[in-house]
Amino acid sequence: MSQAPLSRRNLILGAGLMAAAPGLAWGQGAKPRVTLKTALGTIVLELEAGKAPLTVNNFLRYVDAKAYDGATFFRAARAEWAPTEGTIVAQPGPNVRPFAPIRHESTTQTGLKHLHGTVSLGRFAPGTATNTFFICLGDQPFLDAQPGQPGDNLGYAAFGKVVSGLSVAQRILAQPTGGETKFADQKDQWLKKPVVIETMRRA
Repeated sequence: MSQAPLSRRNLILGAGLMAAAPGLAWGQGAKPRVTLKTALGTIVLELEAGKAPLTVNNFLRYVDAKAYDGATFFRAARAEWAPTEGTIVAQPGPNVRPFAPIRHESTTQTGLKHLHGTVSLGRFAPGTATNTFFICLGDQPFLDAQPGQPGDNLGYAAFGKVVSGLSVAQRILAQPTGGETKFADQKDQWLKKPVVIETMRRA
């Protein structure tokens, strides 16, 4: 994707700063899985606990607290040049109390990339990430850290991938947009009817 009509800095986050803190230490080879049951079908994520332990532990802390039950995919940022590519963004409802934000795990640190099916953590400034996450549809290399580029060049914290249900994620990306948002750069990206995550549990 690039021609960058969607800026790297503003592509992902929609609203809210909600958070988590590191929890359990995982073995280098451990790859926990999480099942999302949505109104449009089931998605299974495999998490890179060995490569991105802080981000994975953060995500699982919310999963175990059932904070994503009733959460929504509220945003579908489609690429103008390839409407089947883009990102779908989810976050818990406003009643979910966040944990503390976590330290940013850059893609240069973890070796992970924003490829088709990657799941990653949304943020504003580095060190503000909490519980907003997104799934990539199509490769999104401009979301990786870009050392040497001006400004905030640390990218987003990739921490796993979709291993089942990519077609469901694609359906979410294709949902009608034009929902109300206060973010001018996200106009025509918010879903008119957010897709509910009914439950999210460790597989």
